[in-house]
Amino acid sequence: MADRRIESFEEFWPFYVGEHLSPISRALHFIGSTLALVVLGVAVFYTPWALLAAPIVGYGFAWVGHFFVEKNKPASFKYPLWSFIADWKMWAYILTGRMGSEVEKVAASSKKVGFAQGA
Repeated sequence: MADRRIESFEEFWPFYVGEHLSPISRALHFIGSTLALVVLGVAVFYTPWALLAAPIVGYGFAWVGHFFVEKNKPASFKYPLWSFIADWKMWAYILTGRMGSEVEKVAASSKKVGFAQGA
């Protein structure tokens, strides 16, 4: 998959999930995204300067998950828009308890195609 460009979000989502197999990494993403929402609230109700902190907080937690836990590069480097959308889809799936089944589905299908990823 590294050699060819992903052409749709439907194709991107399983790739994205496969880059977030560790529950620690997913938790860091969830914390970062949630804190970014809090910072956005601070920006709306108190000071617009807080807007500068929102991406730092959100991506900071996520990148720790990628570089130190998953040992991979964030998908946002190559697919920024789809990655942003997928971040919020994952956030919603974690919030509603559906992310575990997504991870299982992607992990099972990657084993079928012969490229198992670390947990």
